Amino acid sequence: MTPRTPARTARRPLRLPSWLPVDGYVLALLGTVVLAVLLPASGATASVMKGTSTGAVALLFFLYGARLSTREALDGLRHWRLHLTVLGSTFLVFPLLGLAARGLVPGVLTPQLYGGFLFLCLVPSTIQSSIAFTSIARGNVPAAICAGSFSSLAGIVLTPLLAALLLGDGAGGLSADALLKIVLQLLVPFLAGQFLRRWVGGFLARHKKVLGHVDRGSILLVVYTAFSQGMVAGIWHLVTPARLGALLAAEAVLLAVMLALTWYGAGRLGFDRADRIAIQFAGSKKSLAAGLPMASVLFGPQASLAVLPLMLFHQMQLMVCAVIAKRRSQDPEPEPADVPGRPARAVRASEAPTPGA
Repeated sequence: MTPRTPARTARRPLRLPSWLPVDGYVLALLGTVVLAVLLPASGATASVMKGTSTGAVALLFFLYGARLSTREALDGLRHWRLHLTVLGSTFLVFPLLGLAARGLVPGVLTPQLYGGFLFLCLVPSTIQSSIAFTSIARGNVPAAICAGSFSSLAGIVLTPLLAALLLGDGAGGLSADALLKIVLQLLVPFLAGQFLRRWVGGFLARHKKVLGHVDRGSILLVVYTAFSQGMVAGIWHLVTPARLGALLAAEAVLLAVMLALTWYGAGRLGFDRADRIAIQFAGSKKSLAAGLPMASVLFGPQASLAVLPLMLFHQMQLMVCAVIAKRRSQDPEPEPADVPGRPARAVRASEAPTPGA
């Protein structure tokens, strides 16, 4: 008898262990930063990278517009109090806390790091991770979907305007050139995506996985270009280990305050448990996917220091919210309530989308 050939087992894709509380995409971003530090683009290469990065930003916002279902967002207006609460947290409370942090300059944060810290406070909320954590914690998932969509839609306009008003010259001010860049690189592609959604929406849905790699690859390109510009300009000597530690501490306080305000504030406003969960997760987080391209348009050569606080905050919010969602999932099952926008059952954690940028 001939010996049996052992069956070949299919190779599984390399993934991080589930117990490791680090987003794999954040590791890719950090690797891109290291590459830019060691091998920054300069000269003619830098000009090519800048042009390519500009095109990548336009592509990103076209895809955002083409994917965002305006009809679903409008259907969620029935729960308008919840959505106004999330928008208020994202575009009012966060910026006020960012302005209050000005007292940390120059003793704790450098002016450049503070500019990035304030910009972080102006970025819209996430969609994917808000939905995922709300689902795991057995909250109001439809409300989280709509709240994240509203925030992203409003952020296309509000984030650049707030940055221009609050950051002044650091973000280009209110000059005609800055506004033209915002319109051409962010708003026009987004509106084009919304207009063409009825024709390209099916294609995007069928190739969601591939286009997801395009999204993330484009953002990595934006990060590499921004940090290369920072290295060539010699601005990284401003970031010492002590300053970096101070930035992390300030962001930890910011996240803790927002998690507490969204949870207890929503309770004082009369929202039930499921709604409070959606408000907390949608109202306390910031979108890396939306913030990085915006920063490249608004800050130019200073974008590398502007996006550093957002990158650190993104990883911090994922780690902390993952712990909170897991603990909330162990709470006693609440009584079902017939409320518009409330799911008949909580979506199981296995059905939830993976928390992302």
